[in-house]
Amino acid sequence: MKMKKMMVAVTIVLLLMSSQMDTVHSDAFDCLDACQTGCVQPDTRLMQRCDRKCQIKCDSLAASQVQEEHR
Repeated sequence: MKMKKMMVAVTIVLLLMSSQMDTVHSDAFDCLDACQTGCVQPDTRLMQRCDRKCQIKCDSLAASQVQEEHR
């Protein structure tokens, strides 16, 4: 019986904690940083090309997020 009460108390505490958490929204900087991390190449030309692709990808991602927020 004592164990059951303890489990109920722990569950209530976890529910209260989870209800107070804020969600983190990613933005273009996070996308760009994550994408550019994968661009590491020994060839600088390929690295610059990959970097440019990341900028295009993340700029379009940021634009679509702005459009969704204004709906």
